[in-house]
This record gives sequence, C-alpha cells and structure tokens, in this order.
Amino acid sequence: MAPVARELSKIRGVLEPLQNKDSIGTLTEELYAILNEHAHLPVILVGHSWGGFFSIIFADKFPQLVNKLILIGTGPFEDRYVPLIKETRRGRLTREEKAEFQNLEDKLRGNPQKNGKLLEQLGNLTSRVDSYDPIPSNSEVLEYDPDIHMKVWNEAVEMRKEGKFIEMIKNINCPVIAVHGDYDPHPYKAVKELFTKYVKSFKFVLLEKCGHYPWLERKAKDEFYRILNDALT
Repeated sequence: MAPVARELSKIRGVLEPLQNKDSIGTLTEELYAILNEHAHLPVILVGHSWGGFFSIIFADKFPQLVNKLILIGTGPFEDRYVPLIKETRRGRLTREEKAEFQNLEDKLRGNPQKNGKLLEQLGNLTSRVDSYDPIPSNSEVLEYDPDIHMKVWNEAVEMRKEGKFIEMIKNINCPVIAVHGDYDPHPYKAVKELFTKYVKSFKFVLLEKCGHYPWLERKAKDEFYRILNDALT
C-alpha cells in the first residue's frame, strides 16, 4: 500500500502501519497502540485485500476509533465463495504456471519458516493473473515472512468458517465504502451482497478493466484515486 499512502499524503495525513505480530489478537492491539500514539481519532481505515478483513476485525473491537471503512479488493467473508477465486485464477494460468503455482503452495506448506523467497514467487505469480493491464512497477515489499503470513491467515480462515466475520459486519455502525475491480478474481458480489444486507450506510463501486490492485491498473488508476479522495473528504 506504499504507493497509495504516498499519493494520499500529498493532501492529507496518512499512517501506513508496518506491523509484525503473528496473531490477529496481537495485531489488533498493536494497531490500537499505533493509532492512539500517532493518529487524530477517530480514523478512516483503508484496507486492501487482507487489510479489508483486518479493518472489519479492528472496527468490531474498537468501534469508537473508526469513523469510516474503505475496503479495496476484499476477499469473500463467506466460505461458499472461496472456490471461485482459485477457479478464476487457474483459468488464467498456462499449464506450466498451474504446475508452478501448485509446487510453490506445496513447498510453503511444508516448511514456511524458511521460505520467504517462495512466498515472493507465489505472490508475483498471483499478482500477474490478478491484474488486467498493470503499470510496470517495482515491488516495495520490505520483507516476506511466510510464518507470520500463514499463522495469521489460517486464523482468519477459521474465523470465516465459523461465521465470525458475518457477525462482525452485522455490528458495523460506521459508513462503509467497498471498491472492487471487475477483473479481480475475488468475487465482488460476495462483498456487495453481504454489506448491502447488513450495513445501513454502504456504498459499492465497481471499477472497469481493473484487477486486484487498482492503483497499479493503467485503465483504472485515475478513477480509483478520484473515488478514494472523495471518500476521504
């Protein structure tokens, strides 16, 4: 999210917390401490992908600290939509890429603690199939930590299976804006339908010719920033 934070910082204050705890509970407490020390509360949380899940978790625990939620390319909060992601991605991969994808996933599951390079390779492959017309850019990832990634994500997966995210979404009282690319393999209907059903103040924006990273999409970047800036005003 570094490019987004940098762009937004031209006209407003922005925090891009760099967190390194290895559980959802400790990550939530860490963000609480960061915001209390550095932010003007309440804040607008902007979460991309996993960040959308984490924003929901944080807003559920500390609703008094969150003025608005902006969710970008968030995955489904219900298990029934999850197979669609893999199905869409596999449909975009060549035979060789499918084999590479499976090999990387198997190796990461085998020994995550020592495979930062493998996580980077898997991320690069996934980013290619998740993007529509990407603008060439250099990665600004500071470190790949598969151990933290898998611990936190596995915890989130269990929460999704148990329906905990749906219960959290039902409790949201602040405005929520969801921005999604129409080429993003994460099904936008899963987000749109759920929040429309349970959140009183909800707005959904679908970006055309746009994948999972709108700020890196040639045909959607300008519209994405216009929408984001309007939502932050």
